[in-house]
Amino acid sequence: MKEEIRQKISMSLYHGARIVLGIVFVYASYDKILHPAAFAKIIYNYRILPDELINLSALFLPWLELTIGSLLIIGVWLPGSVFISNILLIIFFCALMYNKARGLDISCGCFSTSLDDAPQSNLYILRDFGFIVISLYLFVKVFITNSAGIKSPFRRTP
Repeated sequence: MKEEIRQKISMSLYHGARIVLGIVFVYASYDKILHPAAFAKIIYNYRILPDELINLSALFLPWLELTIGSLLIIGVWLPGSVFISNILLIIFFCALMYNKARGLDISCGCFSTSLDDAPQSNLYILRDFGFIVISLYLFVKVFITNSAGIKSPFRRTP
C-alpha cells in the first residue's frame, strides 16, 4: 500500500514537472515569435554570439522553445524534449550568469522582448535555477531511474 502511494506521488510530481516546464517554454516563446526583431536586439545585448548568428537565433530559438514546450505538455518524444530543455536551460542560465559577472545590466528577454523590462536581478537567476532543478528532475526520471515508464534510448532492455 505504501509503495503504491509513493508511486502515485512520484508520477504526479513527474507529470506536474513536465507540464509546468512545458508551459514555461510555451509562454517564453510567445512574445519572441511575435517580435523577432526585438528579440534579436536582446540577443545582441548579451554580447555572446557573433553578429552573423543573432538574427538566425532570434528566428529559430522561439520556435524551438514552442516545440519543446508543446512536446513536454502533451508528453510525446520525451527523451528528446527533456534532453533539449536541459541543454537550453543550462545555456540560458550560463548566459545570465556570464553577463551578471561582466556587470552588464540588461533585460534578460526570458519572457518578454521589451527592452524596458527590469534589468537582470538575482531573482531572475533564482527563477532560472529553479527551472533547471525541475528540468534535471525530469532528466533523472526519464534517463536514469526510468520510473516514468518511458523507454530510454540509453538503456538496454532485456
